[in-house]
Amino acid sequence: MGNENHNNDYAWNIILWLILFLVFGIIIITCKPESRYVIMTINGPVEPKTLTTSLAHEHILVDFIGADSTGYFRWDRDSVIAKVIPVVMKAKEAGVKTIYECTPEFLGRDPLLLKELSEITGITFITNTGYYGFSNKYLPQTFYTTDAEALAEKWTGEFLNGIEGTGIRPGFIKIAVNSADSLSPADEKLITAAALTHLKTGLTIASHTGPEKPAFAQIAILRKNGVHPSAFIWVHAQRGTIESNILGAKEGTWISLDNVRNRPNLKPGDRFSIDWYADRITELKNQGLINKILLSHDSGWYDPAKPGGGTINGYTDILEYLIPALKNRGFTDSDIDQLLIRNPAEAFTINIRRLP
Repeated sequence: MGNENHNNDYAWNIILWLILFLVFGIIIITCKPESRYVIMTINGPVEPKTLTTSLAHEHILVDFIGADSTGYFRWDRDSVIAKVIPVVMKAKEAGVKTIYECTPEFLGRDPLLLKELSEITGITFITNTGYYGFSNKYLPQTFYTTDAEALAEKWTGEFLNGIEGTGIRPGFIKIAVNSADSLSPADEKLITAAALTHLKTGLTIASHTGPEKPAFAQIAILRKNGVHPSAFIWVHAQRGTIESNILGAKEGTWISLDNVRNRPNLKPGDRFSIDWYADRITELKNQGLINKILLSHDSGWYDPAKPGGGTINGYTDILEYLIPALKNRGFTDSDIDQLLIRNPAEAFTINIRRLP
């Protein structure tokens, strides 16, 4: 009888330990931050490998009236969707699966518009947090009485809790700085707030920049705050020299070559022609830096101030014109996948990237 009781106690102990192991396993799994090593889309987090052909910098709607006057009342979502669906569907038919929508708050950001558009078209959209500081016109008045730490807290709050009660979370930080030789105090505050937000969330920083001087000035501020350059996308890097692109990429910065469009008025080799972009990409590849390039059209641009939203630029010139130009230069299918699939997936994966 004693042995039987002993065996029963032993069996119950084993069962108890198995239950505790299972409970603690569930706790560990459920407490693991869902945002780590995923990409945050309009519809929630996804594994980076699930996103295929991606455009790293596009727009659906942009409102240029200014931070003090813009708002959702400025446009009718149904009208916007009706206007842009044909353009988005043409991109989908060409092979585009994912669009990083770079319109920030106070410039026409509308996450609910993107969610509805995603549901209709099947395109995956990623929206953002942050402010557009290229012109003071697009910064709210509260910006000037708010320090970088408070800005970072606001942007982090959007990531943790969703944007304006929608439950939709941003997948990256979008800022803009003036393209002058040096950063203004407002620019420095924006990039500092972005650095602090990155350290709290792991969101990648995409900064509308242009020339190399403000690009490297921002990278210096990121380094000062302990953020590795691989957390930074140099937007409109095509406006910098090829030498600066190479230097930035070697440091880890993402080189975003934007405004790629077929311009019939340009001759082959003219600055910003398709051949010009293809030559720059080829040089970066020859330097062993193809894994640091992002591509986009910077297209779309439904403008609520214009009748019917104005002209909507398309999202297919990269696939229709640039990719064939690259293949004529010897780029393989794997190279193209690197540019349009693997690079965006790595660039926008949520991951805190600290200096070693």
